[in-house]
Amino acid sequence: MSSLSRELVFLILQFLEEEKFKESVHKLEKESGFFFNMKYFEEKVQAGDWDEVEKYLSGFTKVDDNRYSMKIFFEIRKQKYLEALDRQDKAKAVDILVNDLKVFSTFNEELFKEITQLLTLSNFRENEQLSKYGDTKTARGIMLIELKKLIEANPLFRDKLAFPTLKSSRLRTLINQSLNWQHQLCKNPRANPDIKTLFTDHTCSPPNGPLAPTPVNLPVAAVAKPASYASLGTHSPFPPTAAAANANALAGWMANASASSSVQAAVVTASSIPVPQNQVSVLKHPRTPPTPGMVDYQNPDHEQLMKRLRPAPSAEEVTYSSSRHQTWSLDDLPRTVAVSLHQGSTVISMDFHPSHQTLLLVGSSNGEITLWELAMRDRLVSKPFKIWDMAACSLPFQASIFKDVPISVSRVAWSPDGNYVGVAFTKHLIQLYSYAGSNDLRQHSQIDAHVGAVNDLAFAYPNKLLCVVTCGDDKLIKVWELSGRKLFNFEGHEAPVYSICPHHKENIQFIFSTAIDGKIKAWLYDTMGSRVDYDAPGHWCTTMLYSADGSRLFSCGTSKDGDSFLVEWNESEGTIKRTYAGFRKKSNGVVQFDTTQNHFLAVGEDSQIKFWDMDNVNILTSTDAEGGLPNLPRLRFSKEGNLLAVTTADNGFKILANAIGLRSLRAVENPPFEALRTPIESVALKVSASSAVSSGTPANCKVERSSPVRPSPIINGVDPTSRSMDKPRTVDDVTDKPKPWQLAEIVDSGQCRLVTMPESTDTSSKVVRLLYTNSAVGLLALGSNGVQKLWKWHRNEQNPSGKATASAVPQHWLPSSGLLMANDVAGVNLEEAVPCIALSKNDSYVMSATGGKISLFNMMTFKVMTTFMSPPPASTFLAFHPQDNNIIAIGTEDSTIHIYNVRVDEVKSKLKGHQKRITGLAFSTSLNILVSSGADAQVTLCVEH
Repeated sequence: MSSLSRELVFLILQFLEEEKFKESVHKLEKESGFFFNMKYFEEKVQAGDWDEVEKYLSGFTKVDDNRYSMKIFFEIRKQKYLEALDRQDKAKAVDILVNDLKVFSTFNEELFKEITQLLTLSNFRENEQLSKYGDTKTARGIMLIELKKLIEANPLFRDKLAFPTLKSSRLRTLINQSLNWQHQLCKNPRANPDIKTLFTDHTCSPPNGPLAPTPVNLPVAAVAKPASYASLGTHSPFPPTAAAANANALAGWMANASASSSVQAAVVTASSIPVPQNQVSVLKHPRTPPTPGMVDYQNPDHEQLMKRLRPAPSAEEVTYSSSRHQTWSLDDLPRTVAVSLHQGSTVISMDFHPSHQTLLLVGSSNGEITLWELAMRDRLVSKPFKIWDMAACSLPFQASIFKDVPISVSRVAWSPDGNYVGVAFTKHLIQLYSYAGSNDLRQHSQIDAHVGAVNDLAFAYPNKLLCVVTCGDDKLIKVWELSGRKLFNFEGHEAPVYSICPHHKENIQFIFSTAIDGKIKAWLYDTMGSRVDYDAPGHWCTTMLYSADGSRLFSCGTSKDGDSFLVEWNESEGTIKRTYAGFRKKSNGVVQFDTTQNHFLAVGEDSQIKFWDMDNVNILTSTDAEGGLPNLPRLRFSKEGNLLAVTTADNGFKILANAIGLRSLRAVENPPFEALRTPIESVALKVSASSAVSSGTPANCKVERSSPVRPSPIINGVDPTSRSMDKPRTVDDVTDKPKPWQLAEIVDSGQCRLVTMPESTDTSSKVVRLLYTNSAVGLLALGSNGVQKLWKWHRNEQNPSGKATASAVPQHWLPSSGLLMANDVAGVNLEEAVPCIALSKNDSYVMSATGGKISLFNMMTFKVMTTFMSPPPASTFLAFHPQDNNIIAIGTEDSTIHIYNVRVDEVKSKLKGHQKRITGLAFSTSLNILVSSGADAQVTLCVEH
């Protein structure tokens, strides 16, 4: 059965469960063998319904399948036998012994004889091994514990014990999407289509008058249908589909929007079938329109429309959510106070640089912004508030500038690429700076954005153009080019807009906004108005944030009465999924929060930082950061989650860190070797032989400071050569305060560390490729014989981080099945083969080849998921797409690059340009670019269109 057919069975199971067809559900589970319902199994065991227990089990395993299955059936039949004896029903006991238990006598005759002898006892508890047998209910419970362990260990039940995570009524939703799609194709679509059957495709009957609606011939994403479908059947209605392709989150909110929502209709564009959250298809078919969601389908013929509306492939085959396999502990939370710094004025807003985690941008109540290098405890630059061009400012602003309260910063933010800084102020203005590293923060543009305060600012990429989104006291949300030109002006809030949250799902860009009346609205980048009108918990000031991977939506806010709320939203329905507990007292202001590592939430309240696990409503832990925090501290995580900035009551802030964060901050305090103390004029790099390096003559390399081959001394975006111009440095300064970017002399073998992988001394196969796992907890090796081995480091006292290190010996890891990851090498000359290997971003899959077919392995089970691309030509380099594990790039010996979709088993495109075999491939993580290198000494860039 194909993967999609298997998923259809799960959808039917969900439908039957929701419709209360209980017997049908369990019959389908048994007949398909796809899902073992442990809860149902437990109920039948506890009820002693042994016939149904065995009948249900038989859909998944037989007595003689393996030793686990044999033990499962034996325990069940033994319990049935003992219960008959306990009831003094000897006839039934004999029947069970002869018909059920005798099958096991061929495997253990002595045990069968001992069981038979129980018939001679008036009470089987006289047998020493059964002396502790209690009542029937207790015995069943004890047996059930053992059965669950056996089932979980049985390889035949692997991947059958967990039901896929599905949104409610998923099958109904897909049917509704199909109907909307069919309605989209109608030549004369009616405002209120009458759906009477699912047995045939829907078509609207021809119009009977001059007022009949005309066919849709405007941009589909910009025009709403007059109405969505009425509910089908007598049960729960189908939710309308999204207003744009794959906009699952926004679709759910729109589907449940109240009557005040600007759009209450269902519109389907290029693909309304959602893709799992951790998969974003970037390499699309060339048919994909250049501007998704804004395609003009004027007078299309049926075939062309079908092509444009064809759903994007759902990448379900080889991408699993990695969160299920991730482990975490409280040590992952940054809770140790590492740095305390004084800002000089109340800190209002903070933001870490997106790629240099020790660069912190701070905005203060006096209008000043400061850029801190935390590793050096140094202010790189401070910019007091200054109006750059008064003449360009509006008259209301010019009139207000000299009265009322002073101007304060309300928000500071880095652009996603770290090249720009945005600053919002409490009066009218936003200012944008360009950042080129070090203390090079230059004025870029000043915008008179709103009348009154600018309450929030964020960067976004509508139509792949970096823009700034702002909101203010004038009840408006505005979108600006970095030059200051206004692109959009969103009206609809009836109160000052408190916060904004730009986001995207697939290729759909949208904005959530909240106002101080508690209203939540959502906007697409068009002129159609708000898509959502909801009330936030507390009905006052609320902030919304997504988890780092964009898959989960949270909000935190406070009511006018001081009650605080932290909730997770169900994006598919626009409802609250869970409300977190742990707020102890009423607040005099608005609590602030942040998310990190796709796992934790943090809130500043009651002079503490409180942490929650996203999956648990109860508070996880809290810290007062050694005291000195205000009642409602503001906070901000670094992008990796290793650092946490927290405001203090004395006009400063503290940096909390975990073990990784501490290492990044202490790079200056604790240089690893005395060799960091280098002279000013030159740096000597010496490499000597050691146990970790093959013996040879030590090499000395002297690199002059002015040499163009000297490594660029930049760390965390800070260029020491430019900073050295601010104040003169002496030899003593350099000697006493070594900098982390300086190279270390390796002059002693004691400075090297060596660890040998266990089970790696097989001389019959040499290691030809090595990879660290992306999570940095494992090492993967491909041998010349095509067999891959995996070593894992474990968290313990010797290695508290659980990451790869030479200070602890990892373990050779194999699944319980004992399978090996071995490539297809049939007919391959291993001496001439070019081995290649690649690991998916979430570490769930590895693909490799050794001159033969490419094999795709599951990293948890080592099972071969599929093989493909038989030579010739043989593959020579492999690369997973960073956002979609189903898309891979394959470099071959004939100089061609194949873009291959694993799910549909199809080469989507072939790229040519090299003259010899491909030696390297790399996808950009942020740009639609594939870089390749070849044995022809050429490097090429392939840009997706």
